[in-house]
Amino acid sequence: MKNGKRPGTFSAGELARELGVSTDTLRHYESKGVIARPPRQSNGYRSYPAEIVPRLQLIRAALTLGFTLGELAKILNIRDRGGAPCRKVRELAGAKLKSIETRLKELTTLRDAIRTTLREWDERLAITPSSKRCGLLETLRPRAFPTVNGKLFVTTEKNRLARPKRKNK
Repeated sequence: MKNGKRPGTFSAGELARELGVSTDTLRHYESKGVIARPPRQSNGYRSYPAEIVPRLQLIRAALTLGFTLGELAKILNIRDRGGAPCRKVRELAGAKLKSIETRLKELTTLRDAIRTTLREWDERLAITPSSKRCGLLETLRPRAFPTVNGKLFVTTEKNRLARPKRKNK
């Protein structure tokens, strides 16, 4: 038992390496309530039981599907108390799919608008001498941009496709 470590346990560093995450990620998962705070070794280091590996793999897979840590904390809490959150999990996954499908439609609309704009710009460039401005940006009009519920998309550096801001009621 080196450094007070019990057999069948992982230090935070060992577990992080095993899962391909950082030790900060493990601490974050603890703070969000998706994993329990592990006991400490005699030297004060965290000592994770080997049984936590499947749970962490489940968390990583669920995050990949778009579940949030908050959602997972609620779901896993129900499971840990012996409940069956399966219908809630299905409902959340269905909502995520619907959101992705909406987003894909929005992105398709944006792609089509960019294609049209590029085609128009290519026509302008073809008839404009290379030493002259052809006013590409000046040709942009609201009709050239996709809308959702009649509101324009706004592209920013921070998030390439920001949704229109909602008006407060």
